[in-house]
Amino acid sequence: SKHAAYIVDLQDNLNSLRRKMKDLKDAYEDVKRRVELAEQRQEVRTQQVKSWLESVEAMEIEVNKVLQSGDQEIQKKCLGGYCPKNCCSSYKLGKMVTEKLAAVTDLLRRGGLFDVVADRLPRGPADERPMAEKTVGLDLMFAKVGSLIEDENVGMVGLYGMGGVGKTTLLKRINNEFPKTSQCDFDVIIWVVVSRPASVEKIQEVILRRLQIPEAEWRSKTKYERSADIFSHLKEKKFMLLFDDIWERIDLARVGVSLLDNQKKSKIVFTTRSEQVCNHMKAHRKMKVEPLSREEALTLFKENVGAETLNSHPEIPKLAEKVADECQGLPLALVVIARAMTNENNPLDWEKALKRLKSNPSELSGMDEDVFHILKYSYDNLSDDVLKSCFVYFSTFKEDYEIRTDDLIQLWIGEGFLNGCDDIYEARDRGHDIIETLKLASLLETGESERYVKMHDLILELTLWLARECGQKKNKIVVLEDVQLIEASTVTRWKEAEKISIWDINMEQLQETPSCPNLSTLLIRVSWKLRTISSEFFQYMPVIRVLDLSHSSGLTELPVGIGKLISLEYLNLSYTSIAELPIELKNLTKLRCLLVAHTDAGLKIPRELLLSLSSLQLFDIYGSGISEKELVEELFCLEHLMEVSISLNNAIAVQSLQNSCKLQSCIRRLSIFKHEGTWSLTSLKISSFKHLEVFHLQMEGMQICASPDNSNTKFRIIWNHYHHNLRQIIIDSCQSLLDLTCLIYAPSLQFLWVESCDSIEEIVKQDDVCGTEIEKEEENVEGMLFSRLTTLILMDLPRLKSIYGRVLPFSSLVVIQVHNCPNLRKLPFDSNS
Repeated sequence: SKHAAYIVDLQDNLNSLRRKMKDLKDAYEDVKRRVELAEQRQEVRTQQVKSWLESVEAMEIEVNKVLQSGDQEIQKKCLGGYCPKNCCSSYKLGKMVTEKLAAVTDLLRRGGLFDVVADRLPRGPADERPMAEKTVGLDLMFAKVGSLIEDENVGMVGLYGMGGVGKTTLLKRINNEFPKTSQCDFDVIIWVVVSRPASVEKIQEVILRRLQIPEAEWRSKTKYERSADIFSHLKEKKFMLLFDDIWERIDLARVGVSLLDNQKKSKIVFTTRSEQVCNHMKAHRKMKVEPLSREEALTLFKENVGAETLNSHPEIPKLAEKVADECQGLPLALVVIARAMTNENNPLDWEKALKRLKSNPSELSGMDEDVFHILKYSYDNLSDDVLKSCFVYFSTFKEDYEIRTDDLIQLWIGEGFLNGCDDIYEARDRGHDIIETLKLASLLETGESERYVKMHDLILELTLWLARECGQKKNKIVVLEDVQLIEASTVTRWKEAEKISIWDINMEQLQETPSCPNLSTLLIRVSWKLRTISSEFFQYMPVIRVLDLSHSSGLTELPVGIGKLISLEYLNLSYTSIAELPIELKNLTKLRCLLVAHTDAGLKIPRELLLSLSSLQLFDIYGSGISEKELVEELFCLEHLMEVSISLNNAIAVQSLQNSCKLQSCIRRLSIFKHEGTWSLTSLKISSFKHLEVFHLQMEGMQICASPDNSNTKFRIIWNHYHHNLRQIIIDSCQSLLDLTCLIYAPSLQFLWVESCDSIEEIVKQDDVCGTEIEKEEENVEGMLFSRLTTLILMDLPRLKSIYGRVLPFSSLVVIQVHNCPNLRKLPFDSNS
């Protein structure tokens, strides 16, 4: 019977229980291994699996006890092991064995049913991104971005700045830390690395995976179908998209992202090197990520070098400061160089590193691969070869030098970079566009004013590295600074050079005779001690095209040997003390640009020299002065002349200019000045000066005497149509000038300086404006008057009563200075000005 079987079959059942328990133990190990693997993937075991594993563990303990009792019971049997000594005890044990066998069999069956042993953990709003343990110098920026994210009126924020400045680090910090703040109520934060070229499909794939949409549901769909799926999922969520490293506009609608009906107050934050991308993306707010301050830079550098290295020698901390300073606050360079200097415990090694950083940074460990190649992406992204050539040209400038945009563009014109333009004025416009493009790409910065530009030292080193073909041809570009002596070894290097620039020469003479068979550009600038250059200096420069000796104020003469530079197309002698141009310049028939601005006030130009320069397109003698009408007339005859900046200092020369509409149409900057004596012109007609940008009139001590009895006559400036290019006007010491009503024809005027004009009572006469033809043609003459003026300076005008008779908006005015104008009691402003 069933009850008897508990006793009779005890041995067999114990053996069966032992086998089944082994099978269950094997199944337990298999399931446990699957659980552990899942948990390594940040998954959590299911409750069923958890209960089963615990049940098996408990069952194993119970079964071991039963098996132990069973073995003891078998040993107690008499009659050869067939008859139990205690039937009641054997019955109970046999029943327990049968029950445990059934329980183990059931657990074994259940263990085979687990297709899934663990579930994914519920994800937080963001997947944390790996980053350095501690960031330096980002607290303020992080707080600012955080406030914009909380601002309900801001949907999209663009973070821009030069490569390596810390934009990605800042975005990672937003991803990792903002979800931990009390202000964060986003359902999901999605990180997307965009890079280039931007791919809509790849962006969609990252978003779909982050939204945990099964791949089978979207893998075979078109990008348009995926866009609809993404849109339908995101519209129900409050999301924040973090796009890293955008190089061009992303069409968010094609991706499936929209902030148009942003009831959930979702956000988009992106990083880019280009401010232009911020504009193209229509970011509601954009923020420039600036390099670190000196203190922050030093902190970051020291943290990466390590205390052990810094404390290894008492001289190293001071050397570390100097090395860190060379990085100009760029975190990428600070970290790379700091790692290279770790474990460098000898001050001599630090001094060598500092020297390499100053002379050739690419030789320092990590700079080539980890810094310049990363910065080079910005160069690679420039849209055309002209932009790239203009950018690399900065390799000829010294560190920390701010260059006037005019000088820079003129050099580009001289180099031929802008030859694709129709004329020199289009070339200037193109040059200004290039400067703005480089600024927007975070490769160039505004200097002390909008008229100057400067470049971060490491970006400048990048241009030098690129110009030297990624550091492979070190002598292709030679840049010398603070030159005390030009040694023979230095001159030997010049044989390979294509461009040489020398700054701050502390010698009075250049007496060398260098052989430069490949030299196309020579800049010798800002060398105020330099007095003379030997004729032999230029003897072996057969292909030179650009020669710039400007801002060398001590230079008093040019050597006759300059006439041998027959390939020369650009010659700049501005801001020197050269008193006379040598007649040998007549040999430079290829010369397109001759600049002698602000040289000696009595600069002499030999007769017919200008006529010999048959290719001349740009001539600048502004601030140097021409008194001979014959020189003005020579300019009439230059067929290719397009742009002239000129200073005239007598009435005959001015009259000659007024007689030539062709020459007037070439004038860019015009200065008329005369000190003492009489002036036979009663008016100055400026009619055909369509390219005029700067006008300066100074007549100190002059009397306008046009009548036979030499009685004083009032002086007028006559314009009869618009001068849309006119930006700057200076009127000084014109005692007979009554007003400047002509300014109504200068709608683009930005700078106006009027000084020591005793007769002026009104700057612009309201009654005269109302009676002009311009008032009939234009409905809003007063609204245009001074609408772009940023600077207004009025000095020593004793009779001045009014700037204009009615209130004007002055939409752009930044600076107004009024000195010694006792009768000027009211300015044409109101609360809307």
